[in-house]
Amino acid sequence: MKVALAQISPVFLDRESTLKKIVRIIEENADAALIAFGEALVPGYPFWVERTGGAEFAASIQEKWHAAYQREAVAIEQGDLALVCEAARDTRTCVYVGVMERPGDRGGHSLYASLVFVDNDGAIKSVHRKLMPTYEERLVWATGDGHGLRTHAVGAFTVGGLNCWENWMPLARASLYAQGGGGGNLGQRWQLHCGTRRQLARGTNHRRGNGYHRRTRQRCHSRCAPQLRSKRPLR
Repeated sequence: MKVALAQISPVFLDRESTLKKIVRIIEENADAALIAFGEALVPGYPFWVERTGGAEFAASIQEKWHAAYQREAVAIEQGDLALVCEAARDTRTCVYVGVMERPGDRGGHSLYASLVFVDNDGAIKSVHRKLMPTYEERLVWATGDGHGLRTHAVGAFTVGGLNCWENWMPLARASLYAQGGGGGNLGQRWQLHCGTRRQLARGTNHRRGNGYHRRTRQRCHSRCAPQLRSKRPLR
C-alpha cells in the first residue's frame, strides 16, 4: 500500500486557499491509498503566540490575531471540507488532514486542533480533537476528548492517527492499538499509525511489531506569515 506524507506549508490564515492547495496535492498523488497532512494545517499553526507576547492581557494585537484565526477556522458541519471530501472520492484516496476546528456543537467559539479522517468514498469518518494542547497552544486551543480516537480499515491495514505530543501519550496510543487487532472475517490486520506535527518531520518511518508508524508535519517558513517576520500589525 502506498502512503503519501504531505509536508507542505499552509496559505497562512487563509482557509479557502489552503484547502485548494490540499486538493491539488491529493489530485497529484492519486495513486496513494492514504495521504496525510500535518497538524493544524488549515489555516496554520498559531506561531504568533510565542513571538508577540501572546499571554498579554487585553492586548489589541492579540485580539486581532485571535479574531482572524477564528474567522479562518474550519466549520465541518457547514461544509468547509467539501472540496477535500470530493477530491478523496474522485481519486479513491483516504485522507488525514489537520485543521483548526470551530464546531457549532461546542458553541462555535472554541477552537480545537482536530485530525480529520476522510475515507475514499469522500465521507468524514472521524474527527479527533487534540486531547491536551501543549505549552502556548493552550492560549489558543480548547481541550479535546477521546470521542474521536478511532481507527479505520484501509486496504490490509488498520489506520489510526494522533496529533503531535499525543504520540507520546501511552493511553491514547493504547486506545488506537486496541482497535487494531483482527475481528470478524478480516483476520489479523497490519497497523498503520499516522502522527501529525506542526513542523518538518525527520525520522518519519518506524516499524514496531506488526505495525508501521509514519509522521508528517506542516512546513511553515517566515515567508508564510510576513506579519511575524516584520512584526507589522495584523490588519
